[in-house]
Amino acid sequence: MCLAVPGRVEEIYEGFGSRMARVDFGGVVKEVCLAYVPEIGVGDYTIVHVGFAISRIDEAQARETLDMFRQLGLLDEELGEAEK
Repeated sequence: MCLAVPGRVEEIYEGFGSRMARVDFGGVVKEVCLAYVPEIGVGDYTIVHVGFAISRIDEAQARETLDMFRQLGLLDEELGEAEK
């Protein structure tokens, strides 16, 4: 399955010829490309699909979605790592 997962932007930097970020998905941190969402800043929440941030969302919506994914057991499958 390939879901778009919400996460919080922890750090933004230039890399690989594009704006990149370290995004926290409830304890699992991944590198994400921000090319499609230039308005994203540190502390913002974003929806990420296959390594690309595709939209900005509010914190309440992000937390609700993460909680639902946890309940369904989908986060480990999507992120490839166990949550802390």
